[in-house]
Amino acid sequence: MTDPDTPLLPLSGLQKAMIGIAMVAMGAGMSINFVVVAPLARKAGLTEIEVAGILTLSAAVYALLIPAWGRLADRFGRKRVMIFSLAAMGLTNMAFVFALNAALAGLVTGLTAFFTLVFVRIWFGLLSPGLQPAAMAAMTDATTPMTRAGGLGMLGACVSIGSILGPAGATVLAPFGALMPIWGTIVLNLAVAVILAIVLPATRKRPKTAKRPTPLAVRDPRVFPHLVFLFSYFIGIGIVQQTLSWFIEDRYKFVDTAGRSAGEAVVLHTGIAFACFAAGMIVVQFGYVQPRRPDPRKILPLGLAIVALGYVAADLFFPFWAVAISFLTVGGGAALAVPAANALGSLSVTREEQGAAAALLAAAPPSGFIFGPLIGATLYSFMPQLPLYVSAALIGSLAIYALLVTSKRPLTPS
Repeated sequence: MTDPDTPLLPLSGLQKAMIGIAMVAMGAGMSINFVVVAPLARKAGLTEIEVAGILTLSAAVYALLIPAWGRLADRFGRKRVMIFSLAAMGLTNMAFVFALNAALAGLVTGLTAFFTLVFVRIWFGLLSPGLQPAAMAAMTDATTPMTRAGGLGMLGACVSIGSILGPAGATVLAPFGALMPIWGTIVLNLAVAVILAIVLPATRKRPKTAKRPTPLAVRDPRVFPHLVFLFSYFIGIGIVQQTLSWFIEDRYKFVDTAGRSAGEAVVLHTGIAFACFAAGMIVVQFGYVQPRRPDPRKILPLGLAIVALGYVAADLFFPFWAVAISFLTVGGGAALAVPAANALGSLSVTREEQGAAAALLAAAPPSGFIFGPLIGATLYSFMPQLPLYVSAALIGSLAIYALLVTSKRPLTPS
């Protein structure tokens, strides 16, 4: 019999931290496309719908293949799959940069450019989904039932941090060239893959007597409402993230100067907006949520309402500094809403099932980003402000639901 208080395959603190950093690198490698690819692909002659279609298709393939890559991680080893996926993410992003450069230079145009970018990007969705299930499986084996939810929650938080820090890092690298932020994430992905190869222990077989926690069904009535809630939230986030660079470009109409191209200016200012989002999230998360540990039922509707108001304010006030402050506000609201929604989903099941619930809820962000970008691009083609207001309405509706329904439910963990 296996001692429930002893991890099946323990990892050191450094090894767990490196897996977390790998998830940060993954989040950065995925989200940087909304800052760089969206405006530059449009400059290459693609329409907003075509740009969103490229990213949406790869996101759909990515999400659909996560379970298959989880099985491959069980068969070939978590370490091997994590290293392979990080390397594949870096190399497929590199191929995408070369293809995008060719489109910008006019070497491929029209539908040829579109299908070239689709073909290259689809390999990202095929080869890189293994990191998340392999990391979660490794963390599951490295934790006990008492510490499992915290360990898996840490991985989810690292993805969120990476998805914010990636675009925010564009403010540092954009002055060196519009495509430099993507090159930064490529280097990060490949470097972390090398470090994982050195730091993580060799693949070890799980004890034959060990029993893996039973995964929860997607339609489990305890978790399903929380999954739908988070899925809807990330659709709203995806709508804005896909269109923000276009909104900034079309509103402020940057022009080429002696020291900077218009494309670099768009990437820089979009990165500043995301950096403000990151700053707001970090300040609220570590200045309030972590030390105070407020009731998630109370801060969920408040955080959602703040996000919705921030999106509306981004359009109501014209100066760019006002847009930056609006996204600082959005980040603060997200720091309240996302951890609260995840906590309520985890707490809806028994203690032994909380790790499985955390793994299931982690599927909400990539699933939401299958639909959000395409919806956002469609809305943007009608009116540049429409994505902000539709997202605000969606997230505002979630705030009302959280206030009237979710906040009245008792916390029911055991």
